[in-house]
Amino acid sequence: MTSIRDRLRSATILFQFLGMGLAWGSSFLFMKVALEGVSFGQVVWTRLILGSILLGLFMLVRRQALPRELVVWAHFTVIAITGCVIPYLLISWSELFIASSLASIYNAVTPIATALMVTLVFRVEALNRSQFLGVAIGIIGVLVIIAPWQVAGLTGDLKGQLASIGATFSYGFTLAYMKKFISHRPIPGITVAFMQIGIAGFIMLLLTPIVISHELSLNVWVVLSLVAVGVLGTGFAYIWNINVLRAWGPTATSTVTYVVPVVGVALGVLILSETLSWNEPAGAVLVALGILLTQQRIRLSFDWRGRRVKPGAIPATEQDAAEL
Repeated sequence: MTSIRDRLRSATILFQFLGMGLAWGSSFLFMKVALEGVSFGQVVWTRLILGSILLGLFMLVRRQALPRELVVWAHFTVIAITGCVIPYLLISWSELFIASSLASIYNAVTPIATALMVTLVFRVEALNRSQFLGVAIGIIGVLVIIAPWQVAGLTGDLKGQLASIGATFSYGFTLAYMKKFISHRPIPGITVAFMQIGIAGFIMLLLTPIVISHELSLNVWVVLSLVAVGVLGTGFAYIWNINVLRAWGPTATSTVTYVVPVVGVALGVLILSETLSWNEPAGAVLVALGILLTQQRIRLSFDWRGRRVKPGAIPATEQDAAEL
C-alpha cells in the first residue's frame, strides 16, 4: 500500500515535471525577444552564467561538496558540452532563422532521439509496449497541435530547422549518457545540476573574447528575457530536471518536450491574443495520454500477441526488447 510520504513525493515530482515544461516552453519566447538586442552566443553566455550563479548559491546554502573523482569530472564535462553548450548554441542560432514556436516544436523530437540512444547506443533501457505507444501518441499529439495541413505552420529556414533537430539529438545523447554513467552514483541532484551548468558556464567564460565581439542593443525586455531564461530556464528547471530524471528515467523525463508546444500555444493566446483552434486542445489531450503511457502511469492490458497481462507483470514484449 502506498504511503502518504510516497504519494507526496510522487506529487512533488509531477509538479517539478510541469514546472520544467513551463520554464523551457517559455524559454524559446525569451530567447527570441533577447535576440533583438544581443547575439545568439551572448544569449547562451548569459543564461549559463546566471544559471551557474543560482545553482552555486544553492550549493553553498546546502553545503554540498563537489565530486572528487577525476572520472566524474570528465563525465560531467561531456554532459556540459552535449547537454548545454552545443544544444543551447544550436537552438539560439536557429531562432535567427525560424520562429520561436517552430523551434519549440522541433524540441519535441527529443523523446525519439532519447529512445534511440538509450536502447540502441547505450542500452540502458528496454522500452516496453506501453512506452513505445506513449511516445507514438505524444508525437501524434504534437502533430495535431502543429496542424501540418496548414502550410504556413511548416515554413522556416532549412538551416534553422536542421539546427533545432541537431539540438534534440544532443539532448537525447546527454540523457542516455547520464543514465549510464551518472545516475547510479550517490551524487545529490543539486550537485549534478551545478556540475552540468557550472562546467558549461566555465566553457562559455573561456569563449568570452569571441562572445563580446558583437555589439549590444539592450532594453528592458531584452534584459528581462535574458534574466528569465537564465534564472528560470537554466537554474530552477535543471534542479527539477535532475529530480525527475532520477525518479522516472531518461525516456519518461524527455517527454517534458511534449509540453513545450502546449506552453507555446498558451503564451500565444494569453500574451499575443492569438485565437485557439480546435486542434490545440485536441493535441494537448493526446500529449497528456502519451506522457501517462511513457511514464507507465497507465498500462495496456494486452501484449503484442493479444495475451492478457496481469497487473504488475512484465509484458513479454519487454522481455523480448531486453534480448535485442
